[in-house]
Amino acid sequence: MSNHPDEVHNHSANTSFQEVLSKRLERRDFLRGGVTLASATTLSSLALVGCSDDDNDGGGSPRSLGFQAVAKNLNDAVTLPAGYSAAVLYAFGDPIDGGTPDFLNNGTDTASDRRAGDQHDGMAYFGLSEDGQYAPSRSDRGLLVMNHEQVLDAYIHAAGPTEDINGNRPQAEVDKEMNAHGVSIVEVRRDGSSNSMSYVQTSAFNRRITPFTEMDITGPARGSARLSTPFSPDGTRTRGTLNNCANGRTPWGTYFACEENWFSYWNRGDDAALRNAADNAQLARAGLGPDTRGFSYRKWDTVNADVYRRFNITAQAGGSATTDYRNEANTYGYIVEIDPFDPDSRPQKRTALGRFVHEGCWTAPAISGRPLVFYMGDDNRFDYIYKFVSAENWDPADASRTDRLAVGAKYLDNGTLYVARFNADGSGEWIELSVNENGLDINNTLFPFASQADVCIATRLAADSVGATKMDRPEWGSVNPVNGEVYMTLTNNTRRTEPGQADAANPRLANANGHIIRWRETGGVQEATSFDWDIFLFGAAANAEASTNVSSLTDDNDFSSADGLWFDSRGLLWIQTDDGVFPGADRSNNQMLAALPGQVGDGSVVTTTDAPTIAGAQATPDTVRRFLVGPRGCEITGIDMTPDYKTLFVNIQHPGEDGSLAEPDGSWPNPSRNALETGAAGVRPRSATIVITKDDGGTIGI
Repeated sequence: MSNHPDEVHNHSANTSFQEVLSKRLERRDFLRGGVTLASATTLSSLALVGCSDDDNDGGGSPRSLGFQAVAKNLNDAVTLPAGYSAAVLYAFGDPIDGGTPDFLNNGTDTASDRRAGDQHDGMAYFGLSEDGQYAPSRSDRGLLVMNHEQVLDAYIHAAGPTEDINGNRPQAEVDKEMNAHGVSIVEVRRDGSSNSMSYVQTSAFNRRITPFTEMDITGPARGSARLSTPFSPDGTRTRGTLNNCANGRTPWGTYFACEENWFSYWNRGDDAALRNAADNAQLARAGLGPDTRGFSYRKWDTVNADVYRRFNITAQAGGSATTDYRNEANTYGYIVEIDPFDPDSRPQKRTALGRFVHEGCWTAPAISGRPLVFYMGDDNRFDYIYKFVSAENWDPADASRTDRLAVGAKYLDNGTLYVARFNADGSGEWIELSVNENGLDINNTLFPFASQADVCIATRLAADSVGATKMDRPEWGSVNPVNGEVYMTLTNNTRRTEPGQADAANPRLANANGHIIRWRETGGVQEATSFDWDIFLFGAAANAEASTNVSSLTDDNDFSSADGLWFDSRGLLWIQTDDGVFPGADRSNNQMLAALPGQVGDGSVVTTTDAPTIAGAQATPDTVRRFLVGPRGCEITGIDMTPDYKTLFVNIQHPGEDGSLAEPDGSWPNPSRNALETGAAGVRPRSATIVITKDDGGTIGI
């Protein structure tokens, strides 16, 4: 994701992941500086869920990468391997109906919810049948659903954001910014006999979901007094979704828009004396302490109407939850389920999956007669990894039902929420977050948990209380469809700078380049309450010392700050970055790599400059390879592929972010919509979705 300041909201005393790994290694016999484990461990003896040696185009694990690595570069264009092409499919401002004029891209376009939003992020493709229903195997026609995380202030208005002498924002600008957030749903079709695609501008399925869209609140927190607002005194509805970063999808054909840095949009005055201790505690843990104005605060609350005033959550003297918006922020921070196939449906905020800075939500493969399992990360330094297990067992007949949100209620509104603890012996456990379990009760010293609604609203405090393991910014995750192992990016943590803080999990002080963790559930059962883990890859520059470049990255595959992460259904892992900068000759724009993943326990113990560590198998250009480099200033984020593996969708977010109207830094995309061409002089950069195809019509990546 973008625009993430160096903030920490977790000030609990929970054991850090670093301390856990250090203790784990103290208990092992290993040769200091060696490269092999000294004794057999659970990491190397686990049974695979279902590994296969089938070839590339089948359902087995891929055995090779079928493209030449792309060189790092600072070009203002997308760079792909030879034999590949890319076109801009859907860019910020593109109209989604026949009555909206073409986008002028000069800041004068009026506010509209009939245009593409800004800062394209998490994304999913859903095959579309002729009768308008979910067709999972269809590749030539579908619905593309994507998040619009943020707006790029430098380019959205004619001369940047403005305000009057009293600090009030003009409604027209605020409307434009709000409509640029949220979610897009657009129909896409293949162009003739090619594998490229165009979006259908006049499709009846096209719609936008924005901060103005009414939504239902479901699950344990529905009706809680903590969600009561003037708009919904009974706490069952809210308006809008914000800062949707990564995403998710369900086996029944719905989409998850995940609310990440939602906390940063609010204005809270010094009202602590007007609130009780519990409210103050959970707001502070969410990043909303007294006198807080978040890093995405845009003064939307200064427009004089109810739909804007709600962004001021200050409790008013003599007021209440039904007369001021003190509780409005409590209606954000959830997983939002959307039915792409029903334009009249209302999005559902599924509170059972907890409230925090949701980077995304990833579903384990559905198995008949077993619960459904969903993995989530809280994208903040020193925050946690979560899992939700449905109360209902999966019925494959539900995959073809057309009342998709009712199916969602069945599996998403009742279940068990867990948070991860990584133990010193190399195992891990999922700690249940249920009221009256593990000390989550009315007498809890962090928060008086009187109901499961309280756990689902004050989830971070519940996780603090049970002793969850602090992590280095958990972002995107994905489940390997071949063996069931789960991967998650830990993008970076530059706040770990004190001597002695470096250890096995984070052997480099000021971990600016991040790493990727993976785990295998006990017995290959996703709903298990224990697991084993190791670290797949460490980001580093190729020319860094071996003690820093733990994974032995080369010029073909070095990267920094892995963010996006996705397995395609063949078992090929795609890695996207949100900080491509290395010093000197290794500088590069952000990138996307493809990897053959291996398995937990395939690596060794190594020693770095600052601490020993357990790493996965060392990367080689044959197992990890750079596939794409983006234009200047962008983040590479969001990815999906058609079921036949011949059309790849990738989002290019905020190109030119480091520039301004006075001093632009790039102008991608070119008006020709050829993504491989540099931008035209004087053109404002735009976030966009690109479509990547192979020139010979073959499958992508392998």
